[in-house]
Amino acid sequence: MKTVGVIGGSGLYEMEGLTDIHSVKVETPWGNPSDDLVVGKLGNTKMVFLPRHGRGHKVMPSEINYRANIYALKKLGVEWIISVSAVGSMKEEIAPGHVVIPSQFFDHTKGRISTFFGNGIVAHVSMADPVCPVLSDLFYEASIRSGATVVHKGGIYLCIEGPQFSSRGESNIYRKWGVDVIGMTNMPEAKLAREAEICYATLALSTDFDCWHEAHADVTVEDIIETLTKNVELAKRIIGEVVSMISEKRGCICSNALQNAIITSKDAISEEVRRRLSLLIEGYVR
Repeated sequence: MKTVGVIGGSGLYEMEGLTDIHSVKVETPWGNPSDDLVVGKLGNTKMVFLPRHGRGHKVMPSEINYRANIYALKKLGVEWIISVSAVGSMKEEIAPGHVVIPSQFFDHTKGRISTFFGNGIVAHVSMADPVCPVLSDLFYEASIRSGATVVHKGGIYLCIEGPQFSSRGESNIYRKWGVDVIGMTNMPEAKLAREAEICYATLALSTDFDCWHEAHADVTVEDIIETLTKNVELAKRIIGEVVSMISEKRGCICSNALQNAIITSKDAISEEVRRRLSLLIEGYVR
Protein backbone atom coordinates (compact mmCIF):
# COMPACT_ATOMS: atom_id res chain seq x y z
CA MET A 1 0.00 0.00 0.00
CA LYS A 2 1.46 3.36 -1.03
CA THR A 3 1.69 5.97 1.71
CA VAL A 4 1.10 9.66 1.02
CA GLY A 5 1.65 12.47 3.50
CA VAL A 6 -0.18 15.81 3.48
CA ILE A 7 1.25 18.82 5.29
CA GLY A 8 -1.08 21.78 5.55
CA GLY A 9 -4.04 23.19 7.40
CA SER A 10 -5.78 21.06 9.99
CA GLY A 11 -9.04 20.96 8.00
CA LEU A 12 -7.48 18.93 5.22
CA TYR A 13 -7.77 15.55 6.95
CA GLU A 14 -11.55 15.80 6.94
CA MET A 15 -11.70 14.45 3.41
CA GLU A 16 -14.65 12.60 1.98
CA GLY A 17 -13.94 8.90 1.57
CA LEU A 18 -11.26 8.75 4.26
CA THR A 19 -11.70 5.64 6.43
CA ASP A 20 -10.02 3.99 9.43
CA ILE A 21 -9.10 7.41 10.82
CA HIS A 22 -7.00 7.52 13.97
CA SER A 23 -4.51 9.84 15.62
CA VAL A 24 -0.87 8.85 16.15
CA LYS A 25 1.71 10.42 18.46
CA VAL A 26 5.17 9.99 16.93
CA GLU A 27 8.45 10.38 18.83
CA THR A 28 11.54 11.53 16.95
CA PRO A 29 15.22 12.19 17.82
CA TRP A 30 14.42 15.90 17.36
CA GLY A 31 11.47 16.14 19.69
CA ASN A 32 7.77 16.41 18.89
CA PRO A 33 6.27 17.27 15.51
CA SER A 34 3.78 20.12 15.22
CA ASP A 35 0.94 17.89 16.41
CA ASP A 36 -0.26 14.31 16.46
CA LEU A 37 -0.54 12.87 12.96
CA VAL A 38 -3.89 11.74 11.57
CA VAL A 39 -3.74 8.43 9.71
CA GLY A 40 -6.43 7.00 7.47
CA LYS A 41 -7.09 5.24 4.19
CA LEU A 42 -8.29 6.67 0.91
CA GLY A 43 -9.05 3.75 -1.36
CA ASN A 44 -5.87 1.69 -1.57
CA THR A 45 -3.67 4.48 -0.22
CA LYS A 46 -2.53 5.09 3.35
CA MET A 47 -2.85 8.80 4.12
CA VAL A 48 -0.94 10.64 6.83
CA PHE A 49 -2.02 14.21 7.64
CA LEU A 50 0.02 16.71 9.64
CA PRO A 51 -1.21 20.22 10.52
CA ARG A 52 1.96 22.25 9.95
CA HIS A 53 1.12 24.87 12.58
CA GLY A 54 -0.64 22.48 14.96
CA ARG A 55 -4.36 22.33 15.56
CA GLY A 56 -5.66 25.82 16.14
CA HIS A 57 -2.63 27.33 14.36
CA LYS A 58 -0.45 27.69 17.46
CA VAL A 59 3.05 27.38 15.94
CA MET A 60 4.76 30.24 14.08
CA PRO A 61 6.67 29.44 10.86
CA SER A 62 10.00 29.92 12.64
CA GLU A 63 8.89 27.73 15.56
CA ILE A 64 7.93 24.72 13.43
CA ASN A 65 10.03 21.66 14.25
CA TYR A 66 10.66 20.83 10.61
CA ARG A 67 13.04 17.96 11.33
CA ALA A 68 10.55 16.27 13.64
CA ASN A 69 7.73 16.76 11.13
CA ILE A 70 9.57 15.18 8.20
CA TYR A 71 11.09 12.43 10.33
CA ALA A 72 7.66 11.54 11.77
CA LEU A 73 6.22 11.22 8.26
CA LYS A 74 9.18 9.08 7.21
CA LYS A 75 8.72 6.90 10.30
CA LEU A 76 5.11 6.22 9.30
CA GLY A 77 6.23 5.07 5.86
CA VAL A 78 5.44 8.21 3.83
CA GLU A 79 7.13 8.26 0.40
CA TRP A 80 5.20 11.18 -1.11
CA ILE A 81 4.52 14.56 0.53
CA ILE A 82 1.80 16.92 -0.67
CA SER A 83 2.57 20.33 0.83
CA VAL A 84 -0.47 22.62 0.81
CA SER A 85 0.58 26.24 1.35
CA ALA A 86 -0.89 29.72 1.29
CA VAL A 87 1.27 32.12 -0.73
CA GLY A 88 1.34 35.72 -1.79
CA SER A 89 1.57 36.48 -5.49
CA MET A 90 4.55 38.42 -6.81
CA LYS A 91 3.29 38.47 -10.40
CA GLU A 92 0.37 40.32 -11.97
CA GLU A 93 -0.81 37.19 -13.75
CA ILE A 94 -1.06 35.14 -10.53
CA ALA A 95 -4.30 36.35 -8.98
CA PRO A 96 -5.79 35.39 -5.60
CA GLY A 97 -7.54 32.05 -5.98
CA HIS A 98 -5.10 30.74 -8.56
CA VAL A 99 -3.17 27.51 -8.01
CA VAL A 100 0.62 27.56 -8.36
CA ILE A 101 2.88 24.50 -8.55
CA PRO A 102 6.38 25.89 -7.92
CA SER A 103 9.40 24.17 -9.44
CA GLN A 104 12.05 26.07 -7.47
CA PHE A 105 12.63 27.51 -4.02
CA PHE A 106 14.64 30.49 -2.81
CA ASP A 107 15.49 30.01 0.88
CA HIS A 108 15.57 33.49 2.45
CA THR A 109 15.05 32.25 6.01
CA LYS A 110 17.61 33.18 8.65
CA GLY A 111 17.57 30.94 11.70
CA ARG A 112 16.17 27.51 10.85
CA ILE A 113 18.00 24.19 11.05
CA SER A 114 17.84 22.82 7.53
CA THR A 115 19.50 19.40 7.75
CA PHE A 116 19.33 16.10 9.61
CA PHE A 117 23.10 15.84 9.36
CA GLY A 118 25.99 17.27 11.38
CA ASN A 119 27.32 16.21 14.80
CA GLY A 120 29.50 13.44 13.40
CA ILE A 121 28.22 12.91 9.86
CA VAL A 122 28.21 15.08 6.74
CA ALA A 123 25.99 14.76 3.67
CA HIS A 124 25.43 17.03 0.69
CA VAL A 125 22.23 16.21 -1.21
CA SER A 126 21.49 17.86 -4.53
CA MET A 127 18.83 20.56 -4.45
CA ALA A 128 19.25 21.69 -8.05
CA ASP A 129 15.71 20.50 -8.74
CA PRO A 130 14.06 20.58 -5.28
CA VAL A 131 10.59 19.49 -6.36
CA CYS A 132 9.78 15.94 -7.41
CA PRO A 133 9.16 16.18 -11.18
CA VAL A 134 6.75 13.25 -11.17
CA LEU A 135 4.63 14.61 -8.33
CA SER A 136 4.69 18.10 -9.82
CA ASP A 137 3.30 16.81 -13.13
CA LEU A 138 0.56 14.93 -11.27
CA PHE A 139 -0.34 18.09 -9.34
CA TYR A 140 -0.82 19.99 -12.56
CA GLU A 141 -2.98 17.31 -14.17
CA ALA A 142 -5.02 16.83 -11.00
CA SER A 143 -5.57 20.58 -10.60
CA ILE A 144 -6.97 20.82 -14.14
CA ARG A 145 -9.20 17.80 -13.56
CA SER A 146 -10.45 19.25 -10.28
CA GLY A 147 -11.70 22.48 -11.83
CA ALA A 148 -9.07 24.94 -10.64
CA THR A 149 -9.75 28.35 -12.19
CA VAL A 150 -6.15 28.93 -13.31
CA VAL A 151 -3.13 26.70 -12.70
CA HIS A 152 0.45 27.99 -13.03
CA LYS A 153 3.04 25.22 -13.41
CA GLY A 154 6.59 26.17 -12.47
CA GLY A 155 8.01 29.27 -10.88
CA ILE A 156 10.04 30.25 -7.82
CA TYR A 157 8.69 30.14 -4.26
CA LEU A 158 10.53 32.65 -2.05
CA CYS A 159 10.50 31.55 1.58
CA ILE A 160 10.98 34.34 4.12
CA GLU A 161 11.45 34.07 7.86
CA GLY A 162 8.33 35.92 8.99
CA PRO A 163 6.17 36.03 10.99
CA GLN A 164 5.71 39.59 9.72
CA PHE A 165 4.61 40.17 6.15
CA SER A 166 7.06 41.97 3.86
CA SER A 167 7.67 45.69 3.89
CA ARG A 168 6.79 47.44 0.65
CA GLY A 169 10.50 47.91 -0.06
CA GLU A 170 11.20 44.21 0.46
CA SER A 171 8.23 43.20 -1.68
CA ASN A 172 9.38 45.35 -4.61
CA ILE A 173 12.95 44.06 -4.34
CA TYR A 174 11.72 40.46 -4.28
CA ARG A 175 9.80 41.15 -7.49
CA LYS A 176 13.02 42.36 -9.12
CA TRP A 177 14.61 39.05 -8.14
CA GLY A 178 12.09 37.34 -10.40
CA VAL A 179 10.28 35.22 -7.83
CA ASP A 180 6.70 34.16 -8.47
CA VAL A 181 5.17 33.58 -5.03
CA ILE A 182 6.14 34.27 -1.43
CA GLY A 183 5.54 32.23 1.71
CA MET A 184 7.02 31.33 5.10
CA THR A 185 6.93 27.55 5.45
CA ASN A 186 8.29 25.49 2.55
CA MET A 187 11.90 25.89 3.63
CA PRO A 188 13.56 23.92 5.13
CA GLU A 189 10.64 21.52 4.65
CA ALA A 190 11.65 20.70 1.06
CA LYS A 191 15.34 20.30 1.95
CA LEU A 192 14.60 17.85 4.74
CA ALA A 193 12.18 15.88 2.55
CA ARG A 194 14.97 15.45 -0.01
CA GLU A 195 17.40 14.28 2.69
CA ALA A 196 14.74 11.81 3.84
CA GLU A 197 14.34 10.61 0.22
CA ILE A 198 10.65 11.56 0.18
CA CYS A 199 9.06 12.94 -2.97
CA TYR A 200 7.92 16.52 -2.29
CA ALA A 201 5.86 19.06 -4.19
CA THR A 202 3.85 22.12 -3.21
CA LEU A 203 0.24 22.92 -3.98
CA ALA A 204 0.45 26.69 -3.47
CA LEU A 205 -2.81 28.60 -3.14
CA SER A 206 -2.47 32.27 -4.01
CA THR A 207 -4.30 34.39 -1.44
CA ASP A 208 -3.10 37.97 -2.06
CA PHE A 209 -0.69 40.30 -3.87
CA ASP A 210 1.58 40.82 -0.84
CA CYS A 211 1.92 44.63 -0.60
CA TRP A 212 3.52 45.56 -3.93
CA HIS A 213 0.32 45.93 -5.97
CA GLU A 214 -0.89 49.54 -5.86
CA ALA A 215 -4.38 48.64 -7.07
CA HIS A 216 -4.98 46.15 -4.25
CA ALA A 217 -5.06 46.50 -0.48
CA ASP A 218 -2.09 45.25 1.53
CA VAL A 219 -2.23 41.63 2.65
CA THR A 220 -4.07 40.86 5.88
CA VAL A 221 -4.72 37.68 7.86
CA GLU A 222 -8.44 38.08 7.06
CA ASP A 223 -7.67 38.03 3.31
CA ILE A 224 -5.65 34.86 3.64
CA ILE A 225 -8.23 33.03 5.73
CA GLU A 226 -11.08 34.03 3.43
CA THR A 227 -9.32 32.84 0.27
CA LEU A 228 -8.02 29.66 1.90
CA THR A 229 -11.49 28.78 3.16
CA LYS A 230 -12.81 29.07 -0.37
CA ASN A 231 -9.98 26.84 -1.64
CA VAL A 232 -10.16 24.06 0.96
CA GLU A 233 -12.65 22.02 -1.07
CA LEU A 234 -10.57 22.53 -4.22
CA ALA A 235 -7.45 21.37 -2.37
CA LYS A 236 -9.28 18.26 -1.18
CA ARG A 237 -10.39 17.43 -4.74
CA ILE A 238 -6.86 17.89 -6.06
CA ILE A 239 -5.40 15.71 -3.30
CA GLY A 240 -7.93 12.98 -4.05
CA GLU A 241 -7.06 13.07 -7.75
CA VAL A 242 -3.31 13.06 -7.10
CA VAL A 243 -3.51 10.12 -4.71
CA SER A 244 -5.35 8.03 -7.30
CA MET A 245 -2.66 8.81 -9.90
CA ILE A 246 0.47 8.13 -7.83
CA SER A 247 2.31 4.98 -8.81
CA GLU A 248 3.15 2.19 -6.36
CA LYS A 249 6.82 2.38 -7.33
CA ARG A 250 9.14 5.38 -7.55
CA GLY A 251 11.84 5.96 -10.14
CA CYS A 252 12.52 9.64 -9.60
CA ILE A 253 15.60 11.44 -8.26
CA CYS A 254 14.06 11.74 -4.79
CA SER A 255 14.04 8.01 -4.00
CA ASN A 256 17.84 7.67 -3.79
CA ALA A 257 18.94 11.23 -2.96
CA LEU A 258 21.39 10.03 -0.29
CA GLN A 259 23.05 7.40 -2.43
CA ASN A 260 26.13 9.49 -3.22
CA ALA A 261 25.57 12.32 -0.74
CA ILE A 262 27.18 11.02 2.48
CA ILE A 263 30.82 12.10 2.43
CA THR A 264 31.82 10.90 5.91
CA SER A 265 33.82 7.64 5.93
CA LYS A 266 31.71 4.73 7.14
CA ASP A 267 34.27 3.78 9.80
CA ALA A 268 34.17 7.34 11.17
CA ILE A 269 30.42 7.26 11.84
CA SER A 270 29.76 6.54 15.52
CA GLU A 271 27.18 4.11 16.82
CA GLU A 272 25.27 7.01 18.35
CA VAL A 273 24.99 8.70 14.93
CA ARG A 274 24.00 5.42 13.30
CA ARG A 275 21.22 4.96 15.84
CA ARG A 276 19.99 8.55 15.56
CA LEU A 277 19.86 8.50 11.76
CA SER A 278 19.20 4.80 11.16
CA LEU A 279 15.85 5.49 9.49
CA LEU A 280 17.62 7.65 6.89
CA ILE A 281 21.07 6.13 6.39
CA GLU A 282 20.89 2.42 7.24
CA GLY A 283 20.90 1.46 3.57
CA TYR A 284 24.13 3.36 2.91
CA VAL A 285 26.44 2.93 5.91
CA ARG A 286 26.31 -0.79 6.70
